[in-house]
Amino acid sequence: MARPPQKEIVYNKLLPYGERLEAEAARFLEHIKGNLARAVQLQELWPGGLFWTRKLSTYIRLYGRKFSKEDHVLFIKLLYELVTIPKLEISMMQGFARLLINLLKKKELLSRDDLELPWRPLYEMLERILYSKTEHLGLNWFPNSVENVLKTLVKSCRPYFPEDATVEMLDEWRPLMCPFDVTMQKAITYFELFLPTTLPPELHHKGFKLWFDEFIGLWVSVQNLPQWEGHLVNLFARLATDNIGYIDWDPYVPKIFTRILRSLNLPVGSNQVVVPRFLTNAYDVGHAVMWITAMMGGPSKLVQKHLSGLFNSIASFYHPSNNGRWLNKLMKLLQRLPSGVVRRLHRERYKKVTWLTPVPESHKLTDQDVTDFVQCIIQPVLLAMFSKTGSMEAAQALQNLALMRPELVIPPVLEKTYPALETLTEPHQLTATLSCVIGVARSLVSGGKWFPEGPTHMLPLLMRALPGVDPNDFSKCMITFQFIATFSTLVPLVDCSSVLQERDDLSEVERELCSASAEFEDFVLQFMDRCFGLIESSTLEQTREETETEKMTHLESLVELGLSSTFSTILTQCSKDIFKVALEKVFNFAVSNIFETRVAGRMVADMCRAAVKCRPEESLKLFVPHCCNVITHLTGNDDVLHDEELDKELLWNLQLLSEITRVDGKKLLLYREQFGKILQRTLHLTCKQGYILSCNLLHHLLRSATLIYPTEYCSVPGGFDKPLSEYFPIKARILIYLGLEDLTFFLFDWGKPGDLWNLDIQWHVPSSEEISFAFYLLDTFLQPELTRLELYALGELEMSRDDVQQCLAIVHNCLIGSGNILPPLKGERVAHLVPSLVSLEETKLYTGIDYDLSRENYRETIARVTRKLLHYILDNSEDDTKSLFLIIKIISDVLQFQGSHKHEFDSRWKSFNLVKKSMENRLQGKKQHIRALLIDRVMLQHELRTLTMEGCEYKTSHQEMIRDLLCLSTSSYGQVRSKAQQAFFTALGTYNFCCRDIIPLVLEFLRPDRQDVTQKQFKGALYCLLGNHSGVCLANLHDWDCIAQTWPAIVSSGLSKAMSLEKPSIVRLFDDLAEKIHRQYETIGLDFAVPEKCMEVAVLLQKSGQPSSEFPALESEEIQLGIQRQKEKNAEALRNYENLVNMLLDCVEQRNLPWKFEHISIGFLSLLLRDDRILPPRAIKFFVQCLNHDAIVVRKVAISAVAGILKQLKRTHKKVPICPYEISGSLKPSTIQAGDRADNQWLHYNSQSLPKTKEAWESCCFVEKTHWGYYTWPQTMTVYAPAEQQPKLGRRRDELTEEEQIIYDHFSDPKFVEQLITFLSLEDRKGKDKFNPRRFCLFKGLFRNFDDAFLPILQPHLEQLVADSHESTQRCLAEIIAGLIRGSKHWTFEKVEKLWNLLCPLLRTALSNITVETYNDWGTCIATSCESRDPRKLHWLFELLLESPLSGEGGSFVDACRLYVLQGGLAQQEWRVPELLHRLLKYLEPKLTQVYKNVRERIGSVLTYIFMIDISLPNTAATKSPRVHEFTTRILENLKPLMEADEEIQNHVMEENGVGEQDERTQGIKLLKTILKWLMASAGRSFSTAVTEQLQLLPLFFKIAPVENDNSYDELKRDAKMCLSLMSQGLLYPQQVPLVLQVLKQTAKSNSWHARYTILTYLQTMVFYNLFIFLNNSEAVNDIRWLVIKLLEDEQLEASDPFSALFLASVREMAATTLSGLLQCNFLTMDGPMQTHFEQLCKMRLPKKRKRDLASVGDMIPSGDLVKRHAGVLGLSACILSSPYDVPTWMPQLLMDLSAHLNDPQPIEMTVKKTLSNFRRTHHDNWQEHKQQFTDDQLLVLTDLLVSPCYYA
Repeated sequence: MARPPQKEIVYNKLLPYGERLEAEAARFLEHIKGNLARAVQLQELWPGGLFWTRKLSTYIRLYGRKFSKEDHVLFIKLLYELVTIPKLEISMMQGFARLLINLLKKKELLSRDDLELPWRPLYEMLERILYSKTEHLGLNWFPNSVENVLKTLVKSCRPYFPEDATVEMLDEWRPLMCPFDVTMQKAITYFELFLPTTLPPELHHKGFKLWFDEFIGLWVSVQNLPQWEGHLVNLFARLATDNIGYIDWDPYVPKIFTRILRSLNLPVGSNQVVVPRFLTNAYDVGHAVMWITAMMGGPSKLVQKHLSGLFNSIASFYHPSNNGRWLNKLMKLLQRLPSGVVRRLHRERYKKVTWLTPVPESHKLTDQDVTDFVQCIIQPVLLAMFSKTGSMEAAQALQNLALMRPELVIPPVLEKTYPALETLTEPHQLTATLSCVIGVARSLVSGGKWFPEGPTHMLPLLMRALPGVDPNDFSKCMITFQFIATFSTLVPLVDCSSVLQERDDLSEVERELCSASAEFEDFVLQFMDRCFGLIESSTLEQTREETETEKMTHLESLVELGLSSTFSTILTQCSKDIFKVALEKVFNFAVSNIFETRVAGRMVADMCRAAVKCRPEESLKLFVPHCCNVITHLTGNDDVLHDEELDKELLWNLQLLSEITRVDGKKLLLYREQFGKILQRTLHLTCKQGYILSCNLLHHLLRSATLIYPTEYCSVPGGFDKPLSEYFPIKARILIYLGLEDLTFFLFDWGKPGDLWNLDIQWHVPSSEEISFAFYLLDTFLQPELTRLELYALGELEMSRDDVQQCLAIVHNCLIGSGNILPPLKGERVAHLVPSLVSLEETKLYTGIDYDLSRENYRETIARVTRKLLHYILDNSEDDTKSLFLIIKIISDVLQFQGSHKHEFDSRWKSFNLVKKSMENRLQGKKQHIRALLIDRVMLQHELRTLTMEGCEYKTSHQEMIRDLLCLSTSSYGQVRSKAQQAFFTALGTYNFCCRDIIPLVLEFLRPDRQDVTQKQFKGALYCLLGNHSGVCLANLHDWDCIAQTWPAIVSSGLSKAMSLEKPSIVRLFDDLAEKIHRQYETIGLDFAVPEKCMEVAVLLQKSGQPSSEFPALESEEIQLGIQRQKEKNAEALRNYENLVNMLLDCVEQRNLPWKFEHISIGFLSLLLRDDRILPPRAIKFFVQCLNHDAIVVRKVAISAVAGILKQLKRTHKKVPICPYEISGSLKPSTIQAGDRADNQWLHYNSQSLPKTKEAWESCCFVEKTHWGYYTWPQTMTVYAPAEQQPKLGRRRDELTEEEQIIYDHFSDPKFVEQLITFLSLEDRKGKDKFNPRRFCLFKGLFRNFDDAFLPILQPHLEQLVADSHESTQRCLAEIIAGLIRGSKHWTFEKVEKLWNLLCPLLRTALSNITVETYNDWGTCIATSCESRDPRKLHWLFELLLESPLSGEGGSFVDACRLYVLQGGLAQQEWRVPELLHRLLKYLEPKLTQVYKNVRERIGSVLTYIFMIDISLPNTAATKSPRVHEFTTRILENLKPLMEADEEIQNHVMEENGVGEQDERTQGIKLLKTILKWLMASAGRSFSTAVTEQLQLLPLFFKIAPVENDNSYDELKRDAKMCLSLMSQGLLYPQQVPLVLQVLKQTAKSNSWHARYTILTYLQTMVFYNLFIFLNNSEAVNDIRWLVIKLLEDEQLEASDPFSALFLASVREMAATTLSGLLQCNFLTMDGPMQTHFEQLCKMRLPKKRKRDLASVGDMIPSGDLVKRHAGVLGLSACILSSPYDVPTWMPQLLMDLSAHLNDPQPIEMTVKKTLSNFRRTHHDNWQEHKQQFTDDQLLVLTDLLVSPCYYA
């Protein structure tokens, strides 16, 4: 009983030979199962295992997942076991992983009950590869793609992790969650990747409920967007999508939306400082959209409310006049949201129910939800249509929105489209609107119950689009073609108007459509006229006739494509009557003119071809006789045959004839005699243009007769030829019943999808008659040419070059015309290329052709003759390059061509996918494509089968031809070489293992001992090794046998006679080769063992299904043999590896090898370092000596290599488990609590109990990594065992291994060390050098492996270096010291103590001589030394650094540098040194009033790190480190004098330390400067902002910050301003909102106008960046409203001078701007009370004008009433300016109110003018539309205002 297949490709059944595929697939699958199982049991991963897994990929591509569920599971298990083999070679791992991803892709096919996969092996693999400990040392080479492959693999396996996985993962990665450490990023990344979120509801307690509260708490409390926050968001988005309805998101919604809004990084306010990390760590829009769409719906509707709020607040950013780097994100948001909602609707309403948790009824999206969503997003989308970045995103959004609610979406789009079609001045509008209409086309013509009038718009649109076919505007022309083609694909162009008389049961819309359809004919004819116009204007000018340009320009070829495909679509969809008229028209056009054949001719011929293709019989009747008569007539005279230039008419008719033969072959048979005659007359024309056209005719005749293809692509099966009584496209004929809502949808044939099961494709399958016609053509025209060429090749016949080329052209055209019916080449298989115990046979696919083996196989003959001819030409006339080009084409087609070309297939596949995307119905899914597309897809499936050639057997016949190609690839003509090389690379990729056969032949040309190789051949051979960008690279096949040949050959080719480094092209080639090998090299495996688990699954796979006779179970001998072979293989790989190393070393040591090749060779050697095998001693010696090589390039490679070698020689150190609770003597806590607890107290640095003696040192339990113990302890905590259990230190030379001795000897040699230090202290690139981690690794390795053996020799050098203050010597010293400190990790106490006695004085000297150039290096040195080290081990260093950082010796600069270095060390220690941090803070606090700017900045930065540890994350204990709260309290005390002072704070402190104590105020200002530096530094770094404390400083900043942008301000003001900008962007917790508002209200009462002004700018940014947090708090909204309106009426006077009056006006204006901004982002709404309030204010009486008394200044000061009146005007103005892009209902009235104040005194008049001019500017673009909102009287007033003289005043 055959089990049903999982999911097969349905298109196979529709192929004309579909019924034969069942058996073929079954046989293929059986072979794959048998051979794959066999290969694994025989331990043969390569070639057997890899070969058959590749075949499985091919199988899936050809048949889909056509195997039983049981097989599916077994394949997955086998591949899972294979992928996770620990020592698997990386390239194999990737191959297996990609296949496994493919098998797991459709997760609905296998439920959790069918399959369970463990998670840990994947985790171990990621850890080994992505967090490799040895990759940075060059011991492992992974490809760049490996990260994506592995992550995708985990994603694919994730649904099948066992139910206990979540607990295990949390236990595994929670201990890494230390927010100050890089491990936090790692933990969250792992959680995001691994945590399963698809568990069924009954298992939720074992799934997300275990971590949800903890993680969301963490997310809510982090304020400053650390790197890992984005990963958490991705995790939540996935969780939400997989569990819609099971999580209550409501409490978090305001926070989520606020953060998403912040993440868009929109500019707010005038002078905003951007925090760079906000840009780099912003959320990924795709995941944000996923999260939003998953939370929509449900009872509370909260998300929709916020989403509307979001779009209201950002709508104006979408306006086309706005542009910036944020625009891309906004567009992406628009494009993704509708598609996310459509995907969700599809899942809820249309998708088949699978094992995945369904959405509960209560949370499904209702129709109302969908409508609300569409309404909230449609405005921004309509604005975005005309965006600067193009209309692409808007069109995609509209396509999805129209699927959901056509009646809301399409009308506004059409409203914009009709005017755009009329306008001539703005082509951009036209292209944008048309591309959007194309997006909604299908929804438009389908009509449906929501939008029945949709189809009536189609004809008007089509007619109006016709003028777009415009020869002068290319982009308009293309979009018009696309537009017309889209609509005609969807709608049958049938004239149904006659039905109106016959039937009376039609609805209104249907009657309208019927009468409109009479215009179809008119439309088609007008379209053709337009096209003819286009063609006539693009005729090739005479000038181009003369030149040899065969090609059209790129633009012309695109227009040609657009024209022909649109025309052919229109004709396909026409009724017979319309077609007849069109045919007549195109025929007359074609025969009444004569076109040149390059551009216009091609276009006309294309149109004719389109016509003939649609209805071959009628059309051929017209065209063939006409063309044949003209041609026969014109070639009647024999002289014509020899003319160089032919008559234009003759060429044009030939071209026309050759194009119209590309139709259904059966219809051509009628005319075979005529075609035969024409070919006889024209194939041998002398004129090249002529015979090429004739060859095309031959080619097309053969193709039409022999290929398999569909003959029609109509949108309804059977076409439209039935009488209207039977076939009436407008009346609904089909009822489709949709499961969910009880709706009976009426579908027109307008926009109707094809029915996959009744496609009724009309196939052309070659009949015997056609085959014999094809062979008749071959016998008549190909045979004689082959005979002539053969005679010529034997030297028995003279032929001119032109004749040879003509013959070859005919041969080539015959070959590509009939490739389909010529069987592939035969021949013996080339044996012994690779040994295998499994069969590696090729798979034969049936493609619908049964070869006629009784006839001559012309493929063989062509191959034979061409080879003879090639050798003859190469010997006698190698300069006949044109013939050689043709020969190359022929050879590659003889090898490859079976009826279609790969590149054509690829581009068709691509365009198929594009069309599918633009017309698909994502809402219903289920392949609802239009019929033409489905037919196209079936055809592509057929072509895919003909092209599946990989894994072909390599036969002797192929071998000969590939050798010919190699011969041509090394010819003396560059063009011949490059064409031949392309063919050569394609062939190499086709045949199994042929590279091994070819490599030795290529390397022949590089042998140094050959005298006869020319430079051209040498170059050609190098290109052959290099390969092209996509294909094989022979120089770098991942296989020991191949590399062992190619690498040494490349190096020793440096001694070849043909090599010259004078030729830049050759030098460049060698550079490219070396670069490509370095880029593509991946570590090649040495161990190919297969674990037991794999074998077990393989046995199961072999037994599954029907037991087959072909593949019996394996005998034990066979298995033994397999094990034997595998051991041999490992041994051989090892042998090969060592040989390769030795050969490369031999090469380098050759005398007079040019330096370039020495470098290449050293590069190759460095690639051969591995982590599972120590380099051979000879190579180690070579690299150590290279450390002192003259060339710096070599030294750099050697430094890395020796560091790697030292890593290989590292001895393992033993670890033992400990129990942290026993050490600390406290109990294990029951809940998770992070931070400082009793049980991690013992890790802290405590100066009372430092290990200062040997006993203390040995009893102390050191934990090196900083993150252990902060969040939780791991299940088993391990630390290093005591010293006696570790490898021995202080070994004598004879106790070392041979490899170690080599290093020991060199580094014990004083001369060697002296030379090395000299080299290391040289400058490399002046000013660019930095502390070099590779050199540090070298020294760390030396001191780790040989402890202090080399210290005595180094010590004098170190003392010498420290005395020299040059930057390069200091850097060298820093690198060595960091290496020493880190290398001494396992030394005994005595050795360490001795080391520090040496280092302390050195460091003291170095730090006192620190300079601008070197302070960075010393900072890095100390930070590197402290990284991942227990602070108690380094107590000498910390005590030294804390001695007195600000001693003042050496000036302020040295102080700042010492702080910098200290900060580097302490920051690495994070939370484990609270005592040191307290000591440092205590030391710094009195010094905060530092005078020098650089020291202040540094102190600010250090403070940030001191308080970094004080974070408010959930379940975190209060820290033992310094706390911000206590610190700010102390600071505020000192700033009191400033807070209380009233007057302006000026910076009048001289930058020098004056004698004596300055007054409190000056001290306060100095302190304030430092505090500002601290706040600025922490804005970007800390996790949470301590808002409560900083708020108290706000009033002070408001006072200081300058109002204008002016860089001449002093530091204090600039910093205050910067600080305010940063603080206003901060994220607020809901509970902090009232506190902030309190401070703002307080300040609004302050006397300083400055402060009041600054409040407003602060408010704008703060509200926008925390929008939903504020909106969620109605009290806060009211407070802000009150605040702004109060400041509008601001009239507090500071002094009675005129200037402050101006300032007050500026406060009021700022308040108006703020109000307008808050209205615009919909934070406040324009409501009745507000309007009334402003109108009341406007009515304030103006004071009487007094006589001007010049003496009194009082006049300048506006009275209170005037201020109020101004406030009212400002309020109205704010309301008007808050809608810059539309005219709401209240606006006309307000404009009228405002205009009344045009003649008021200043500053009112000014305000009114400004407002009006702004209104005019923003509404000018769409004034036609906006005018509608005003009454006539209002318009009169308005026009008067906007152009009245006052406007210009």
